[in-house]
Amino acid sequence: MSLKDKPRPASAFRAAEGLIRNALKEDIASGDITSELLIPKNKKIKAIILLKEEAVIAGLRIAEKVFKTVDNKIKFKAQVSEGSLQKKGKILAVLEGSARYMLLAERTALNFLAHLSGIATLVRSFAFKVKPYKVKIMDTRKTIPGLRNLQKYAVAVGGGYSYRMGLWDEILIKDNHIAVSCVMRRVSCVGELIEAVRKKKPKDMKIEIEVKNLREFKEALKAGPDIIMLDNMNISDIGKAVAIRRKTQDARRPNASVGAGNTLLEVSGGVNLKNVRTIAACGVDMISIGCLTHSVKAIDISLEITHCQ
Repeated sequence: MSLKDKPRPASAFRAAEGLIRNALKEDIASGDITSELLIPKNKKIKAIILLKEEAVIAGLRIAEKVFKTVDNKIKFKAQVSEGSLQKKGKILAVLEGSARYMLLAERTALNFLAHLSGIATLVRSFAFKVKPYKVKIMDTRKTIPGLRNLQKYAVAVGGGYSYRMGLWDEILIKDNHIAVSCVMRRVSCVGELIEAVRKKKPKDMKIEIEVKNLREFKEALKAGPDIIMLDNMNISDIGKAVAIRRKTQDARRPNASVGAGNTLLEVSGGVNLKNVRTIAACGVDMISIGCLTHSVKAIDISLEITHCQ
């Protein structure tokens, strides 16, 4: 089973058009009163967007779109490539145009650029930690409301992956689904839930189930879903789960059955830069990390005026 393609820039940018307009409306409202009082309408300036710490750059086209939305006459020339790792002091873009309009768009453009670059930079750090291993760094649905498309795009720029945009495009049987469906039962119904979903699901849609211990894992593996998520398991149990899957694959290989022993393993919960390499070394296929999007640190980026006319 292959994961979905990484989010494509074109689709992410199309989805961002309304978001950009709302962000500008939020910041501008009836206008920039300070600039209107101090800066003549015909004042022209040149400026640069300056990187103030090392980072992987993501969102340059979004920043350009913000400026162009305010004033299509503003010239925006990127000086680096999207997805490139740049050092502190690098000029990311050169701008030229109306002083009033450039200042009107400045904060909104930098907010997008700083946030998306923060995501890409953090993802690159995780990807670098697990580089020797065949494991994919995955994002989650723990995104800032309204920003999911852009955040997942930034994850892809940083070298990460996304296989579930929302509740509609993949089946993920989580702990609360299990709790509701198995309520009042004395025995686990994990296997039954997988079979019930398999009978009803749309064609070609993958099945994933979240398990919290090895007992649930063994039952789920027997039912052969596409992916099993090992949720908040310790390193020892993760290693045992990988070993159990390996034995199951070896046993099923001569006589393939449901799932054909090819179930992928995903680890989620409590993952950080200190333990991600150890988790990857266990032999899992995916590691999903919520902090890539829900609480990432923004990169320090500023707009500096270089010339006034």
